[in-house]
Formats: sequence, structure tokens, C-alpha cells
Amino acid sequence: MGGMPTTTKSDEVIRTAIQQKRLVKATYLGKVRIVEPHDYGVHNGTVKLLSYQVAGASSGPLPNWRWMEVDAITEIDLLDRTFRGGRPSPSGKHHSWDELYLRVSPPDGDD
Repeated sequence: MGGMPTTTKSDEVIRTAIQQKRLVKATYLGKVRIVEPHDYGVHNGTVKLLSYQVAGASSGPLPNWRWMEVDAITEIDLLDRTFRGGRPSPSGKHHSWDELYLRVSPPDGDD
């Protein structure tokens, strides 16, 4: 309970991946997904990761934006592959987070 940030493996991997712009392989709801982690924080009271899924299991076409509840990620690993950085979100505006822990920086030179 309480809103203490978790220092779980998921938390460490997500933070490192966002800071280093590295893809992660996450097992979420029993399915393996390869994602670019973009925004990490608390959304509607739940710790979530907004990511751009590029490969793996999906119920819809890929690549696509995906929300993942961090507590439902059972395995997560850093990959050696990097990505360019922030992407324009489909709506052109970011979601309203209760608290944003970390957001990936924009691609170099795209300021």
C-alpha cells in the first residue's frame, strides 16, 4: 500500500533503459513483448510504463503504443538494442500523469 516507489528489478531496468534509450524485453500478462520504454510513472494511481512495442506478442498490429502496469510485468531484461528517443505521441499530447518518474529524452538533434 502507500505510494512508496518500488526498488524492484523492474524499476531498475525501466529506469536504466529510459536513461540509456535501450529496448527491453518484458513478459507482461504472460506474453513476451519487445518495447521502447518512453514514460514511466503513476497514472490513475497505478505505476505504469508507456512504451512503444516493436515486436513480440500483441493483440493488434505492431508497432504500437502500449500501456503496461509495472506490477503485472513478471520478467524484464535490458536489450543491447537502442532506440532514437522520444516519439511524437499519436494524439500530439502527453497523458496526464499523477507523477512522472522518468521520460525518455527526444532524439539527439531533434530539439
